[in-house]
Amino acid sequence: IATVDLAHRYGVPILPRGGGTSLAGQTVGRAIVMDMSKYMNNVLEVNTEEQWARVQPGIVLEQLNHQIRDTGLFFAPDPATANRSNVGGAIGNNSCGSHSILYGKTIDQIKELETVLSDGYLAQLGPLTPFQLETKLHGDGLEGQIYRQVMEIANNNAEEVESRYPKLMRRVGGYNLDQLIDVPQVNFAKLIVGSEGTLATVTEAKVNLVKRPKATALMAVHFQGLIEAMEATVATLEHSPAAVELVGRVILQQIRISLGYSRRASFIEGDPHSILLIETAGDTEPEVADKLEEIEKSLRRRGMGYAYIKMADRVEQANVWDVRKAGVGLMMGVQGQAKPIPFIEDCAVSTDQLPEYIRRIDEMIRENGTEAAYYGHASVGCIHVRPFINLKEQADVDRMYNISKGASDLVMEMGGAMSGEHGDGLLRSMWNEKVFGTTLYN
Repeated sequence: IATVDLAHRYGVPILPRGGGTSLAGQTVGRAIVMDMSKYMNNVLEVNTEEQWARVQPGIVLEQLNHQIRDTGLFFAPDPATANRSNVGGAIGNNSCGSHSILYGKTIDQIKELETVLSDGYLAQLGPLTPFQLETKLHGDGLEGQIYRQVMEIANNNAEEVESRYPKLMRRVGGYNLDQLIDVPQVNFAKLIVGSEGTLATVTEAKVNLVKRPKATALMAVHFQGLIEAMEATVATLEHSPAAVELVGRVILQQIRISLGYSRRASFIEGDPHSILLIETAGDTEPEVADKLEEIEKSLRRRGMGYAYIKMADRVEQANVWDVRKAGVGLMMGVQGQAKPIPFIEDCAVSTDQLPEYIRRIDEMIRENGTEAAYYGHASVGCIHVRPFINLKEQADVDRMYNISKGASDLVMEMGGAMSGEHGDGLLRSMWNEKVFGTTLYN
């Protein structure tokens, strides 16, 4: 509060953040950076009956889940950086991960937030009845002014929001004005989620907890090509899996030459171009095994894939997920000056359009004289596409811009989202006026 108050008095920007793992430049703005991870990192209260926890923003996601493990509950968002990223950062970015097809994004798991407004006032944000909202709208001070102005913006631009916002679960770009229009209860905490620290400073969060699945099973399906894997994703989704993750060629190559991870890659058979990790979840082991069997039969009937490696053992499954989470680090270890750079890596489209999107984005990247690494959340149409770029060469920086522009054109044509996971940051804010239109942008 003292920091915000001082910054307000002298007109200095502030940047509240967690572990600094964001991939779009949200954590490196010119501002007073308030790192919450050192001191603001406690679990304050857990209610197992109502399935929620009250936490500070600097707690690491996996530490939160470790502390509440005995309850049989967990905080669902699971980005690959969960062993170092913070709950506050997940709120700032509206984070999610491999299991978002089941649990949605962070916004779906946030109940209430305690926030510091720009004048240092401590505001409690949560669901409001119509009467409570009316009271807020007539309130004094900055908080009342915020409620009046934001609701006015939302209501006056309802048609524009309806026409401009992509109809996808995986849309984290822009502000969540859609959460304030035609909803049973207005909750300004939902507006703070995904705002990347630009609207208020979060000091506490009341988060929803979900029950751990009693049983899970995993299958690694091997493919000779990337598009075949994308088509198999569409087929797999007919069977309601818990996760469908792509591990692409570049990561597979890096696994093979890594001393540590090559020993853990017993689930890789032959020389696949791409692998889909397909997980099923349920109450019993026979149930999840049967679901995997159905998926395998469906893919075999369609002639998709050449190997189907199943894992029922939890330790085995954990090993595979660890290898998947190591993907970014492994990729960045490729030799040479050109690296797989994240700048269009979280564009999202509807899953039925995924094969066509990946075919066209790959074609466009090759036309620009480079290639890309592919991995990520096939289940929700959010494949991480990382073109190889040498940031030390101006020609490659120009190529980066051209690819980014081409991706924005393609995503808009397909009704997709420019950011489906990692947010706008300094990297994608440049496209917000194009994506959301001048009226909303202003």
